[in-house]
Amino acid sequence: MPDVAYAALFLALAVSVYAGVVYVIGARSGNAERIASARNAVFAVFILMTVAEAIMIAALFGRDFRIEYVANYTDRSLSFFYTLSAIWAGNRGSLLFWAWVLSGCSALMVFQKREVARDMVPYAAAVAMFTQVFFLLLLVSVSNPFARLPFTPADGAGLNPLLENPGMFIHPPTQLIGYIGFTVPFAFAVAALITGNLGDDWIRASRRWTLISWTILGIGNMAGSWWAYYVLGWGGYWAWDPVENAGLLPWLVSTAFLHSAMMQRRRGILKQWNMVLIILTFVLSIFGTFLTRSGVLGSVHSFAESALGPFFVAFMAVSLVIPLVLLIYRGTSLKGEAEIESAISRESTFLLNNLLLVSATFAVFLGTVFPLISEAVTGAKITVGPPFFNQVLTPIFLGIIFLTGICTMIGWRRASVKNLVRNFIVPVAATLLLVAVLFVSGVQAWYALLAVGLCVFVLFSITYEWLRGARARHRTQGENYIKAFFSLLMANRPRYGGYIVHVGIMVMALGMIGMSFADGKEVTLRTGESVNLNSYTLTYRALDRIETQSKVLFTTTLAVQNQGKPIGLIIPEKYFHRVHTQPVTVAAVRSTLLEDLYVILINWEEDGASASFKIMANPLVNWMWIGMAVLVLGALVAFWPERQKLPRPPREAGEKK
Repeated sequence: MPDVAYAALFLALAVSVYAGVVYVIGARSGNAERIASARNAVFAVFILMTVAEAIMIAALFGRDFRIEYVANYTDRSLSFFYTLSAIWAGNRGSLLFWAWVLSGCSALMVFQKREVARDMVPYAAAVAMFTQVFFLLLLVSVSNPFARLPFTPADGAGLNPLLENPGMFIHPPTQLIGYIGFTVPFAFAVAALITGNLGDDWIRASRRWTLISWTILGIGNMAGSWWAYYVLGWGGYWAWDPVENAGLLPWLVSTAFLHSAMMQRRRGILKQWNMVLIILTFVLSIFGTFLTRSGVLGSVHSFAESALGPFFVAFMAVSLVIPLVLLIYRGTSLKGEAEIESAISRESTFLLNNLLLVSATFAVFLGTVFPLISEAVTGAKITVGPPFFNQVLTPIFLGIIFLTGICTMIGWRRASVKNLVRNFIVPVAATLLLVAVLFVSGVQAWYALLAVGLCVFVLFSITYEWLRGARARHRTQGENYIKAFFSLLMANRPRYGGYIVHVGIMVMALGMIGMSFADGKEVTLRTGESVNLNSYTLTYRALDRIETQSKVLFTTTLAVQNQGKPIGLIIPEKYFHRVHTQPVTVAAVRSTLLEDLYVILINWEEDGASASFKIMANPLVNWMWIGMAVLVLGALVAFWPERQKLPRPPREAGEKK
């Protein structure tokens, strides 16, 4: 079967080349038969990639240790759940997964019936197929997932113990799918540049792809944070690690694109800017894959150093240079149909928001690659840590939050001072009142009051805007406020879905602000000894050693009191895999909506007489996960209208507007 899978990859490579070339020839000549042949070739690539992926899955579950990848990432004791996650646990498997998902996206793209951008589909599909060619070239040459060992071991090495966590079942595939999904809007942008159809069609054709990819990549980033929080054992969830940053970069730029694309569709402006943003989004997605798979920068998330780096650098260069050359060639045709009329307008705030998002992207990119730059210049890798990112990005993100509140209620084209006062007096007054309450309650750090105040300002602005709309429906339609609230949502899902997304982001931002006030200490306790942290008292009770077939587990039990009242036990753990020498920390977390009590086992005496712990009180951590759930809900609401068009063909002509 490995030979069949490799043959499928090789054949998929040949068919991908055929599809890309014939699509271009057919589009240029207007030959419908050639276009249809290329379309069928795209489906064939997906079938071939599915065969290869299915054989890999069968080999993993069948423990076919003749295959090097299977021997490296599974063993006979690995559970069903984590055997499935072994698909993307290593370099070769994740590249195979990438190529398979990309082939599926390409097939779906050409399968969709569309009323707009029909002339672009052949060129967009060709771009997707040439991207497919790149990954298939890697798979059949330097990164063959079906390479055989010269012997068949009795058992495999097993999965890295750090990956045996539910977060790793979600984080890698969602991050990869998020990266891959941006191929489609990038392909339509390049197709628009090739065809000269430079209006809104390419944005309309790729809007759902962009929104879905943005959402899934956000889920991937958050799942990685959840994993880091519970498994890595340092007490936080974001350390500005290179691979963490790599996932953030395309998410930030695509966020800017989603907002500026709205301006192009509504006002016909920022056409060149949108092209640049989607090109950067795709290239940064490839950059994220490059960082993870090349091992060029050390990270707990990355794979071991490999020979893939030069190939990815070359592909990124091609993916950047060719579209930019086309963009320069079409430059005069991409001039906006209108201009920003006033600095006090929604267009201006959107543009400022875009500039801040791109500035944040540049700062993260610079901090991430600075070790490579310093090594090239001085010969030594100099790493910048969290202080750099926090100091540079905090004011930028606060500016973005402020503009988010302004954008919610400011008008298009030109806003008068009278309208500004009328729109913002209630949210501003409510924000100032809440900040005053926080100050009187003892929160006197100015930066905390500023950050919380800005987040609350956005939340009040969204609530007030929604309430005004509900009040209008109450007056005109006679609906009660609850029904009016949902009627607004159903009548304009993209708009109000966007509001829900912004609410989710503000909840996440409040969680991040809370985490900046985390408190903790490292202590060594003897049996029966206690330690105090804020309102908590923890008493060390015992250490237990548990041996299983695959690992040795050490658990410690601490009794917890809060304000003198017993609230239960907390049990931090650390285990050693029998095959892998790397210890795995399992943090014990007692969560409430307001705070996490977070305990990590650091060290212990063999007889359990004493043990060392890191104990932390982390405020508002759950707000991060709740905010992400709200964001996903809002994205689904915003996405939903266009999905509903498909089952109603009689209305297609009207929906084209």
